Amino acid sequence: MDGTRVYPDDTAGPFPSPPVTFGDRDGRTIVVRPFDPDEPQVDALTEMYVQFDPADRAQGIPPSGETRVRNWLETICADGVNVAAWHDGRVVGHATLVPDVDDPAAVDDVGEIAWELAIFVLQEYQRAGIGTELLERLLGHASDQGIEKVWLTVERWNSPAIALYKRVGFEVCGSESFEQEMAIRVARAGEGSQESG
Repeated sequence: MDGTRVYPDDTAGPFPSPPVTFGDRDGRTIVVRPFDPDEPQVDALTEMYVQFDPADRAQGIPPSGETRVRNWLETICADGVNVAAWHDGRVVGHATLVPDVDDPAAVDDVGEIAWELAIFVLQEYQRAGIGTELLERLLGHASDQGIEKVWLTVERWNSPAIALYKRVGFEVCGSESFEQEMAIRVARAGEGSQESG
């Protein structure tokens, strides 16, 4: 658990829980649902990452090559919280929260754990509203499980991603030379937003 990162005092949300079926901006029917790490779904998610444009990689992820992708997914799916976007039977987007501790089940209050967010959408599905749905549904799914503290790093030049994160309630909490760190405090299920007025 991290004691150095600063989280907003106010909570954001509530966020909608998955699943959801919606039409994206390009008229495609997209389904966002919790990711079940059974073999067929892992295969579909692996295929998405194998097809992922290397130019869209950020901070070294996703890895390249099927074996490295499978090893990475095994790690982030073991204790993480995941949602996937599906179109015509294939995964086209994925959002994950990875705990800052080795064994989140050993922590009494999951709300005390900090969770790192990562989100990826295949290039041909970007700028169609899928990233927003993935992000909001992931935060709703996290809230349902009692997760409260979420953080991420984003490259400073990635203005569309920064704008998306700010829209849902992330705030800047630190920076490195080429990365911006952002954090959000998610309202737990049953709580409303506690914005100060």
